[in-house]
Amino acid sequence: MKIRTLLLLSVLTISCKKEVKTETSKINPKDSLEITEKKEPETQKADTIVLSTKHKINKILCDLDGDNLDETVEIFRSTKNQKSGLKITYGNGKRTDYLGFGNDILNQGFDEIDWIGIFEKAPKNEVYFENVNEDGEIIGEEQVAEEDKIKLPNDGIFIHAEESCGGGVIYLKNGKYEWIQQE
Repeated sequence: MKIRTLLLLSVLTISCKKEVKTETSKINPKDSLEITEKKEPETQKADTIVLSTKHKINKILCDLDGDNLDETVEIFRSTKNQKSGLKITYGNGKRTDYLGFGNDILNQGFDEIDWIGIFEKAPKNEVYFENVNEDGEIIGEEQVAEEDKIKLPNDGIFIHAEESCGGGVIYLKNGKYEWIQQE
């Protein structure tokens, strides 16, 4: 009985070794080298932003916070994800904000601004209102309630698609960026 058990274990061991050998012999050393190279993690490239050359106008000055110092608002592009955005450098030098660059802009459903054809200052004291109703239809000023009209307390940023007529105004309200939909 012991001999049968030993004989059976020997046969199993030999057949298992044979299978392992067969598997190993199927692997080409060159293939294993390629697999190893593919598994190595890629070096993370640092993200930098560069001034957009795609836009005719890529820089405006405006006083977003009302401190009588102009903020510099520029259209930049991320070198990592190739998405554009706004870099807002405050006139006092104490704050720089970034909108876009792959991050949703003010919950508007877009994360970059390559579509901008018009980029200009929205002047202080101008009256703006959302001119698109809940059904997506463009409405006139007479259809907007007075309490829904916004007189900008300070300058804002007007961004607009040149041909498709969509865009809006970005402005500061109590230190937070707000959006007014225009067309």
